[in-house]
Amino acid sequence: MTHEQLYGVAPEGTWTAPGRVNLIGEHTDYNDGFVMPLALPHSTTATVSRRADGLVRVHSREIAGPPVDIDTATLAPGSVGGWAVYPAGVLWALREAGHEVGGADIHYTSDVPVGAGLSSSAALEVVTALALSDLYDLGLSREEISRIGQRAENGYVGAPTGILDQMASACCTEGHALHLDTRDMAQRQIPFDLAAEGLRLLVVDTQVKHAHADGAYGKRRASCEAGAAALGVPALRDVPFGELEAALARLSDEEIRRRVKHVVTENHRVERVTALLDAGRVREIGPLLFEGHASLRDDFEVSCPELDLVVEASAAAGALGARMTGGGFGGSAVVLVEEDAAEVTGKAVSDAFAAAGHTAPRIFTAIPSPGARRLPVR
Repeated sequence: MTHEQLYGVAPEGTWTAPGRVNLIGEHTDYNDGFVMPLALPHSTTATVSRRADGLVRVHSREIAGPPVDIDTATLAPGSVGGWAVYPAGVLWALREAGHEVGGADIHYTSDVPVGAGLSSSAALEVVTALALSDLYDLGLSREEISRIGQRAENGYVGAPTGILDQMASACCTEGHALHLDTRDMAQRQIPFDLAAEGLRLLVVDTQVKHAHADGAYGKRRASCEAGAAALGVPALRDVPFGELEAALARLSDEEIRRRVKHVVTENHRVERVTALLDAGRVREIGPLLFEGHASLRDDFEVSCPELDLVVEASAAAGALGARMTGGGFGGSAVVLVEEDAAEVTGKAVSDAFAAAGHTAPRIFTAIPSPGARRLPVR
């Protein structure tokens, strides 16, 4: 169904925002650390037209049912549920930030897998904020759009996430991975042309759904904050890698020690991957992917049997590196392979899942793609 068929008016424009995979740097963003995501070709697209009555109506092609009405005058956390909680959260966050936004009719289409750890919610938030910023001349920067999306996620949806996902969707560029310092938002676009190197980055969606709004994610963040407080630093970003052992010796709680160890070593891994990519030594990042997965599995405890199986089967098939990506507890993994070994590796993973009795995984190639943007009129 088209926008005009839904709402009786032609859209004033079309905007799109991608999902993402994170190459390295997991659970570091809410610790003021470093991350390195890249945008996927999978995206959420919105056609939008303004309304004069202040009402916002949202509709998704992927979800059955009529448009959901959002009354911006009475908008508060908990007043909208289901999938529409994300655009409602953006509207609430815009209002909380003092931005005047009128009514709108919005029709979404998306091919970002939901619940796969590929930032489907961030893509929805970013495309909504970008479209409304353009239509209502808010003049929001990409960082401001990302912060609106994060505020929606934290304050309206109730998921205590960092800003990685929104910044990736808003700021990534084609053919590059984004090195982001989540403390000062400094960005570097790092060339990441795997095809030119004879390599591929596979994304393996385990089909195990995850949800950031549940308690496990929040507990990890609370442990990190407790660790930073015990060490007397503003955030775990401020614990130097070279002083990690001394810092761990000061912590009495074994669980907090493991959480701190992961964050500090993960920040160091991002810097090591950056140096290798800068030097053109792309294949050498593979062991750091394996190392990162082991840290997420053992120290941060956010993996699951299906994610571990992807990594184990990929390693046995000769992959250069593999790790879970995203918040964990399900979702997806990334696998770095030689291009001519991609099919064999994918089959090895699928065969391992079948042998274990798991649902067949969805496997595709990650191609570094453009970030959020307004699409030209056709």
